[in-house]
Amino acid sequence: MNLSRYLHQPHPANCDCSVCWVSRNWVPPVGATSPSTPCAECRPAQWSLVNGRMTFLTPAYICSKHTPSSRPPKYWHVVSDTGKPTPFVPLRDPFELVG
Repeated sequence: MNLSRYLHQPHPANCDCSVCWVSRNWVPPVGATSPSTPCAECRPAQWSLVNGRMTFLTPAYICSKHTPSSRPPKYWHVVSDTGKPTPFVPLRDPFELVG
């Protein structure tokens, strides 16, 4: 069986994989909206076809609520400190694998 036919097979009715479990048990949070969901104030960019080329008419506008932060998320400032780095030391004597 080739890969494309394998990937498009339906899951069995009693499948307990993570995808099926989430689709059965997921409940959307009450009142929560995605930060990527545009509101009434947000406006997508508008383009037009002029002389066979796409021409930019109006820029997109994103309200302050949906504008991404200029700083990365908090967890990116924490880097795992594993101590002093281990230097690379090349082996001088060649060896043979046994087995």
